[in-house]
Amino acid sequence: MAKPKTRNELRFILNGEDVALSSAAPDETLLDYLRLRRSLRGTKEGCAEGDCGACTVLVGRLSGGRLVYESVNACIRFMGSLDACHVVTIEHLRGTDGGLHPVQQAMVDFHGSQCGFCTPGFVMSLYALWMKSPDPSDAAIEKALQGNLCRCTGYEAIMRAARAISSYGKAAKDPLATERKAISARLAALDDGSRVDIGAGADRLVVPADADDFAKILNDHPEATIVAGSTDVGLWVTKHMRRISPAVFIGNLDGLCGLSEESGVISIGAGVTYTDAFAMLSKRIPALGPLFDRIGGDQVRNMGTIGGNIANGSPIGDTPPPLIALGASLTLRRGKKRRTIPLEKYFIAYGKQDRKPGEFVEAVHVPVPAKRVHFAVYKITKRRDEDITAVLGAFHLTLANNGTVGAIRIAYGGMAATPKRASAVEAALVGKPWTEATVEAAIGAYDVDFSPLTDMRASAEYRSLAAKNLLRRFFVETTGTKAPVQVSRSVAA
Repeated sequence: MAKPKTRNELRFILNGEDVALSSAAPDETLLDYLRLRRSLRGTKEGCAEGDCGACTVLVGRLSGGRLVYESVNACIRFMGSLDACHVVTIEHLRGTDGGLHPVQQAMVDFHGSQCGFCTPGFVMSLYALWMKSPDPSDAAIEKALQGNLCRCTGYEAIMRAARAISSYGKAAKDPLATERKAISARLAALDDGSRVDIGAGADRLVVPADADDFAKILNDHPEATIVAGSTDVGLWVTKHMRRISPAVFIGNLDGLCGLSEESGVISIGAGVTYTDAFAMLSKRIPALGPLFDRIGGDQVRNMGTIGGNIANGSPIGDTPPPLIALGASLTLRRGKKRRTIPLEKYFIAYGKQDRKPGEFVEAVHVPVPAKRVHFAVYKITKRRDEDITAVLGAFHLTLANNGTVGAIRIAYGGMAATPKRASAVEAALVGKPWTEATVEAAIGAYDVDFSPLTDMRASAEYRSLAAKNLLRRFFVETTGTKAPVQVSRSVAA
């Protein structure tokens, strides 16, 4: 492969302006750039960790030739991730008559703002939703606002405003709609296939030209920090003050964003976001849909990647346990060499994964469960939405014709130093009748498999009991008896 051209500037569009940025630190956030360098102070800093949504802006990108705008958290979005993107802030909103935008006018008329600090973030989240769905359901509005917190408890007024937006204007006449063709052409011109390389030493950021270029860069610089969605790395910077240089930004990188199914196996490139994967995974493996809906808010799902959730090796990552239960495998790449391993073998110990220097996660391959398989995922958190897992259990059961357990895989997060199979519990169940007595007899094996810790999210005793109860729940839900009721805000599900 020919060596790609290199340029020493990031190129993007900020509101209506073309920007060529030759000075950007690897840890410079979009929020700091907007407020400190451009004096665009409508975007607020609340939590600096992607939780509160006060910093929400829209980022547009070309995906498969189509311009897609998504809400993101500017506080943990790095400048290095914005090449060939369109950044839209609250200051860019306007009505067709030059007055307030329909979203803004609805918020004013329905008293959706109290102290006002969080209001720009709510407006931008509702703007993203309105552009995709001009007449959204209450459920869609609530989902779009999962990542926005209002300390003044103004949610009811904001909901009323959200329902009324289209009475103030038509999404098809919005500037982001009418200017779509022109913006798409400008972004296509910015994406010239070059490697972006800015700074040196402790202040270097690199945006590879494609996956092959990334493999070469990482092989030459195995000490580099890989930044995909930055939903974790962002907190390394904003909360832990860690240096991340040299930083290699791989979000939306050609060669890492593939999503396909062949022979009953879904292959997910390491750069595929939760949002991009949702449609296929929730259709082919329905239990993953409700799980993905509880991973952060829209801003986090639009940025975070499944590959990154696996690669960082967190014991409370949401995707590894269900993927392990499904029997997923992982492709790792170093230079031109690749190897594929069972996903569960990737996790060795806390903070240690089976990844050699210069090697990176390229894709995960997930078998779709057969029709006779029972598969379920349960996430336990302090609050239902946008919260980090205390315990997560995933169950994959195949029953034999005689009603015995033919095969079962059970995996947990939050119960050990890594995502981990409940091997002793599985052994206690295989070959036995799938009955309450069998399940109760196997419960004691949990104490062989796990010795959970106590931390701010849950005590060891709570985790142990919750894990056991999840197996009991799975049994109830797979035996034709009345399933436990999940209570949501509007209906019982």
